[in-house]
Amino acid sequence: MQLTHLLAFALSLATSEAAHKGFNYGAAKSDGSVKSQSDFKSEFAAAKGLVGTSGFTSARLYTMIQGGTTNSPISAIPAAIAENTSLLLGLWASGGGMDNELAALKSAISQYGDSFAKLVVGISVGSEDLYRASSEGEQVNAGIGVGPDALVSYIKEVRSIISGTALSSAPIGHVDTWTAWTNGSNSAVIEAVDWLGFDGYPYFESTMSNSISSAKSLFDSAVAKTKAVANGKEVWITETGWPVSGSTQNLAVASPANAKSYWDEVGCPLFDETNTWWYILQDASPTTPNPSFGVVGSTLSTTPLFDLSCSNSTRPSTSASSSASSAATASRSAVPSDSVAPSGSAVPSGSAAVNPSSSGIIASATPSTTPGFTVGKGFYPSSNSSAAAYYSGASASGSAYPKFHKTSSGSSSTPTGSGTSGDSSSAGSGSSSSGSSSTNSGSSSDPSSILATGGASSVSSSIFGALVAVFAFVATL
Repeated sequence: MQLTHLLAFALSLATSEAAHKGFNYGAAKSDGSVKSQSDFKSEFAAAKGLVGTSGFTSARLYTMIQGGTTNSPISAIPAAIAENTSLLLGLWASGGGMDNELAALKSAISQYGDSFAKLVVGISVGSEDLYRASSEGEQVNAGIGVGPDALVSYIKEVRSIISGTALSSAPIGHVDTWTAWTNGSNSAVIEAVDWLGFDGYPYFESTMSNSISSAKSLFDSAVAKTKAVANGKEVWITETGWPVSGSTQNLAVASPANAKSYWDEVGCPLFDETNTWWYILQDASPTTPNPSFGVVGSTLSTTPLFDLSCSNSTRPSTSASSSASSAATASRSAVPSDSVAPSGSAVPSGSAAVNPSSSGIIASATPSTTPGFTVGKGFYPSSNSSAAAYYSGASASGSAYPKFHKTSSGSSSTPTGSGTSGDSSSAGSGSSSSGSSSTNSGSSSDPSSILATGGASSVSSSIFGALVAVFAFVATL
């Protein structure tokens, strides 16, 4: 009996380590210049060594394509292999570049094999495409989107491509706003995916009481509403954060102190419990966007701008992953922004916004009010030609549009100038697994369900280590 209890305890410890935590990484820097393998490697190393944390060892990408190329695999892959950083892959679904994304995925599988595949925790097909393709998105010229039928088709293509390869067990999802997920016309996408990616930023909920004191409730309600339509599938937290600097959005003030509060109240309960990709490690190199969400400043360092320890946070009595499977709670909160361009923010750079009139970074923003929407943080290409520029890592020569998110009431903003470190490049945004689906790469009570996913290698090593420790202890009895 004692051995049984010890084994159960060891397995519970191992599975609790299964949740991935990391940051979003764009394919370019804030000035639009393309990131190299060494840039990604330095970022991944810094994330693992952040002072005050136990290490952020996962990376969410927005595109499979290396900036400056047509369809070569992004150099973040060899950097991740070198740093043993797990990957939530992204394929940019809007703008007509999916064929190149798929070609890059095939090349990556062929070129890097098992050393690559064992790091992949999931694949995101698209990022907020449904929102941009919606009537709300079109009303504010949010940019090029993709409808549910096209997304489902792309998802099937990805499943076909990875079938029989080292990535065959990787769970496939899509990332979008909660308003897109709860729109019944998009239900086919929910049916087609293994997990739902959630992007949410209370900071941008300018039509609501969105002070830092209300941020957690806004975030939790939006996640709950997404879970309520997920049909028991996992909801991964693919993007969230609070800016350290930038303009004030209604009651939301950007500051290191508020970023710390949001980290404590929203982030800490998620970390190590739910697969979570925070926005963002660094977005101020070489220029600082408005707002700026980076936890480190313009110089890449393991020393953060605010305390990242979770000593001031209180974890819930039940893990986020178990609560994820109960998709019954109602919610409400805006999911303000996300990505576009193969980079990590709306521009293939991870965060810079493209100037609609002349390609370049917009320095500041002065929002105007538009009924029903809240400004987000990304800028998107308005044509296939500008989308191609995003994919190549170059500044778009065409016009680009700001990203908005519909709120449940009130109005929203339309920036008249203002770059944001928003989400970036091409391709989705994945995020942490909090549910209990069989394809879960996050925590789960059933080790076999974890081992069936792309995160199996890291989890199996944890389980093996825990079991060895238990057997060693039992041998001394």
